[in-house]
Amino acid sequence: MRIRPLAVDALIAVALTTVAVLLGQESVAQGWPALDPLGYALVALVCVPVAVRGKAPLAVLLVVHLAWFVYVTVGYWPVVGTFGPMLTVYTVASLCSSRVSLACAALMAALWIYAGAISEDASMPSVVGQAVGFSLVLWRFGYVARRSAELARQLKREQDERARREVAEERGRIARELHDVVAHHMSVISVQAGLATFVFGSDPATARAALGTISGTSGEALEELRRMLRVLRAEDGDHTGDAPAAPMPGLARLDDMVERVRAGGVDVELRVTGTPRPVAPGVELCAYRVVQEALTNVLKHAHGAAATVELAYRRGHIEVSVINDGKGVIQDRVRTGSGHGLIGMRERAKLYGGAISIGPLSEGGFAVRLTLPTSARAAARGDDATE
Repeated sequence: MRIRPLAVDALIAVALTTVAVLLGQESVAQGWPALDPLGYALVALVCVPVAVRGKAPLAVLLVVHLAWFVYVTVGYWPVVGTFGPMLTVYTVASLCSSRVSLACAALMAALWIYAGAISEDASMPSVVGQAVGFSLVLWRFGYVARRSAELARQLKREQDERARREVAEERGRIARELHDVVAHHMSVISVQAGLATFVFGSDPATARAALGTISGTSGEALEELRRMLRVLRAEDGDHTGDAPAAPMPGLARLDDMVERVRAGGVDVELRVTGTPRPVAPGVELCAYRVVQEALTNVLKHAHGAAATVELAYRRGHIEVSVINDGKGVIQDRVRTGSGHGLIGMRERAKLYGGAISIGPLSEGGFAVRLTLPTSARAAARGDDATE
């Protein structure tokens, strides 16, 4: 059960009042007047207001110190009334600015020195030392508590902001994956469906081949979407289904992609140079998606163009390029490098520390060139020698 702060402060006020009353019984033994009804009333005014110190710290401090001043001036034993002022100084230091809290600590020290000055047989050096020492210690404790609370709030804000950024980045990653999967496969399906419709009566064999491509492409698209859903469910803690997730698409599947686009009516050639070797899965996926998006743009915006996909394995990185010869109609949106797909290419390259260039060629055509480091050491060294 969580106890409310106001209830805790009320219990503290009761405890302080009880201790002060019990200590007041020793006033005569210490050579001070015994507490009478006025004395008990002043003790209550010094201790009871701390019950609401969290709601109005400055007002409570002023009331308590005023009551303590009257208590001391009347001639009662000053020590009995010190508990309330000390607690209010700590409270103000933990909740208010340093300038205000230092002034309040100085007020308590001044009243402490005043109590010693009007007392008989008081050792003023000891009184001054106690006044300054207790005030500074209480102020310091309150200041540390306030700074700790501020740092905790700042840490909470930073954690919330980091969580928001991570959620936004994850949404962006999912959006890029969905765009790459859906846009590419649907572009192939759309082209093949149009071809099948056009030649359905005149060339049944070509229509059947187009329908076969549609079937294979849609099946692959569904499998990639299922893989994404399995990954998302696993991240959410949903472990339903023990079937292993399909592998992420990588460079080994470029041949399949080229064949699929070639079946869509685009003359595509794949060239691989250097010695193929395993690279990080994330790097492979990045290169695969960039090639996929570039060929999708050729399908959608330059259907009559011929394209070349080049994959080069270097010592410290890999290079991937997709170049078309400029035949066919290319939309202005692709020429200017806008659109969600091209933005996604740049974001992927940046995520893996790569560099990408997208734009028209001077001799005609359009090129997408991507360079991805295959290791942190290679990226730092900038090594670009071929194998």
